[in-house]
Amino acid sequence: MRFDDRRAAGLRLARCLDFLRGQDVVVLGLPRGGVPVAFEVARELVVPLDVLVVRKLGVPSEPEWGFGAVSEYGGRVLNPDVLKEAGVDPAAQCAVERTERAEVDRRVRRYRDGHEPVPVAGRTVVVVDDGLATGATAEAACRIVRDRGAARVILAVPVGPERTVTRLRGTVDQVVCLQTVRFFGSVGAWYHDFTQTPDDEVTALLARARRPEEAPPVPRPPVDREVRVPVGRVELAARLVVPDAAPAVVAFAHGSGSSRHRSRNRYLAQTLHRAGLGTLLFDLLTEDEERDRHNAFDVVLLARRLHAAALWLRHETPLPVGFFGAGTGTAAALEAAVLPGADIHAIVSRGGRPGLAGPVALAQVRAPTLLIVGSRDTRVLSLNRLAADQLCCEHRIAVVPGAAHLFEEPGALATVAELARDWFTAHLVRQENGTAPRRTA
Repeated sequence: MRFDDRRAAGLRLARCLDFLRGQDVVVLGLPRGGVPVAFEVARELVVPLDVLVVRKLGVPSEPEWGFGAVSEYGGRVLNPDVLKEAGVDPAAQCAVERTERAEVDRRVRRYRDGHEPVPVAGRTVVVVDDGLATGATAEAACRIVRDRGAARVILAVPVGPERTVTRLRGTVDQVVCLQTVRFFGSVGAWYHDFTQTPDDEVTALLARARRPEEAPPVPRPPVDREVRVPVGRVELAARLVVPDAAPAVVAFAHGSGSSRHRSRNRYLAQTLHRAGLGTLLFDLLTEDEERDRHNAFDVVLLARRLHAAALWLRHETPLPVGFFGAGTGTAAALEAAVLPGADIHAIVSRGGRPGLAGPVALAQVRAPTLLIVGSRDTRVLSLNRLAADQLCCEHRIAVVPGAAHLFEEPGALATVAELARDWFTAHLVRQENGTAPRRTA
């Protein structure tokens, strides 16, 4: 499985490191690509973030082929097998090392900006990179951390080759690798977006990580209350839940025959709550309107109401908004997402009918969209595939094996909840990075 970008990889990695929560931990990112990953890990664990500057020593004729690495504090690791195979003579080795040590010094000055390194002696240190290849850079970093007195050294990466991971387990106390693969290729091959991380982004992330220590922010109080959402000439009853420090909120758009009181909708909302996301559970039609079944298929009416609810929600919280649609609610979500001022950052559909949205709207959607369909719901699956062909945004169809339209089979709804949670977690707050949506296969 490929990661959307470094931020998404960091969020997934943080969940696997949750066992460290509450302990005396420091997270060290390896510049440059490892810092965006490490930033998310440190933020989720609520621990200090710092960098450890390490530079690969590349074979002169093939710079991406590393024969070792050097780090700040004078650390060095060499791979004698690569030196022998590549035929790097001592003079060339010294020249490469001299160049890379100068770059280490430059980056230390740039990234630390006069700040002292975060102390690691006696603490658990998590060394984070965006992936492993030969592992020389990570090995040098972990050794220097050990030399600085760390009580425990954990190497955490999203992806790496089996041989490298196995070898590094003999160097550190623990390796946490989300994907260990036999036929690896390159780190970039495991990301949809592997754009180079500039120095400015590294320094900005480190500055953001330092600010909580200098002036702790006042957290928003959690919200869990019944509300009335004005949509045109009516008000709709709803349940608004916003956990403490929630980064975003998701508005549910149910299909015909469903409601905010249904156990499956509450279950899905609770899964998002546990991931720290807020939710707005409400019905797009009043009780009187629901008696006329034609209203449930009036996508224009539903979209306008969902759009009004999104505007109210952003004013009320004020947080980035996503849509979670089902049935005809999916079509309403796609139509509402392209209305003026909607500014929707992610959409998830559960057994939805995206094709009921107009082709113009489908082509204009820019919010990353996930379409979840059961494998046994063959007609709806075909309709989703046809609609997906008209989407120009980043999108994916996730097929739940053995599931029918309502996902009532054992474990099916849990799979839907996990897929939705991961999509919203990875995409809903993406505007912080300023990245544009992309189309994926």
